[in-house]
Amino acid sequence: MTNLLELKNLSVSLDNTPIVQEVSLSLAEGQIGCLLGPSGCGKTTLLRTIAGFLKPNEGQVYIGNKVVSDANSMEPVERRQVGMVFQDYALFPHLSIAENIAFGLNKSSSKEQKIRVNQLAELLDIAPFLKTYPHKLSGGQQQRVALARAIAPSPRLLLLDEPFASLDVVLREQIAREIRQVLQHEGITTMLVSHNQHEAFAMADIIGVMGGGRLLQWGEAFNLYHNPNSPYVADFVGEGVMLKGTVINENSVETNAGTLSNGSNHGLAPGETVRILVRPEDVIVDESSTLKAKVVERVFRGANFLYVLSLEGSDQLLSLETSNCPQPLGSHIPISVQPSRLIVFPST
Repeated sequence: MTNLLELKNLSVSLDNTPIVQEVSLSLAEGQIGCLLGPSGCGKTTLLRTIAGFLKPNEGQVYIGNKVVSDANSMEPVERRQVGMVFQDYALFPHLSIAENIAFGLNKSSSKEQKIRVNQLAELLDIAPFLKTYPHKLSGGQQQRVALARAIAPSPRLLLLDEPFASLDVVLREQIAREIRQVLQHEGITTMLVSHNQHEAFAMADIIGVMGGGRLLQWGEAFNLYHNPNSPYVADFVGEGVMLKGTVINENSVETNAGTLSNGSNHGLAPGETVRILVRPEDVIVDESSTLKAKVVERVFRGANFLYVLSLEGSDQLLSLETSNCPQPLGSHIPISVQPSRLIVFPST
């Protein structure tokens, strides 16, 4: 696959304060990428640098095979063929929905504009509102209009800055999945910024976890979840706890929850003190087990309960069990810990 977007050792400072440091990544044509991380980690600064609003101190931004930004030069925003949807949508309140969508189509004939507007309105399920004005629409509908306006000119690259932040949690994932289908239909390469992992999982083909201005890991969601390269990524992507342990051999670790092992080779030396990631799905109620844990907290999630379990000592585990047979708070239940692979980090 040909890369449409590439960042090489990109660093950006604002008022002499480093915000983004030595970020390198690539996004293939037609892919949807996501920069995932907490507020203040540098992801929006990185997005604005790609768009051309900020100049890097070091490194390069490539769109296609062309350098559009480096420390010495910047191609103007309007020449990059980049569309952008901001967090507040920035719709024009005095224009109808049809006029908002057609805003970037000034080089097309009236007939061509109408065809394109109707096509996108049908695709994004906003056709009944074309004569309406933005203030009459819900947040989700306004979000669709903003997206339609951004993709109407068929940009080479679309940038989305926390596009679902103003929507309620239930609506976010639904709209993220729907918009993914639209972007795939249009074949538009897209980079999304988000602090919500479920949103990122629903939308993106490839995800980068950011922390402290650095790109810590860049890969598919499955790989970030099952093969995090650092405790930070492990903690940020998905749920789980870190158990203290001691390496027995190349595929076994002794912990307060027993000896945890499988066929994976963690590569650490026997006797080394480590932390091992245990996900909720690794902890199961097992009547045949001699290991007991106390139920200290439980969260109802509809089909499941998420339990917080306390072992002897200070260690705790999370367990995800069906809600058919709830475990009482304060009860001691037999469990076994069966990780699908050992995700082990040296203790620091």
